[in-house]
Amino acid sequence: MKNFLFLFIAIIFEIIATSALKKSEQFTQLLPSIITIIGYFAAFYFLSFAIRTIPVGFACAIWSGVGIVLITIIGAIFFKEIPDLPAIIGLSLIIVGVVVINVFSKTTVH
Repeated sequence: MKNFLFLFIAIIFEIIATSALKKSEQFTQLLPSIITIIGYFAAFYFLSFAIRTIPVGFACAIWSGVGIVLITIIGAIFFKEIPDLPAIIGLSLIIVGVVVINVFSKTTVH
């Protein structure tokens, strides 16, 4: 269970880093650029702990799926990047995929 906590922390840092990347304006703004670099470093650091016992493919599927959905929500709220219907359908399929992996796959660590 501890490794899923590491994965969750990695996802949070990745979301922070990606949000800061948007604000960095191609690394021309110092503070968002620093947050981006530190955030991605921390994200991969915690991901490295998570994949000690969680299969790498499933960890990355959860990482990317949850990250995509959360960053889309953040983009809609803070950057006014509202997803259209096809994007919402695609995000829903990503959520279903992550749930299927976690609930039904015997390959993941429970």
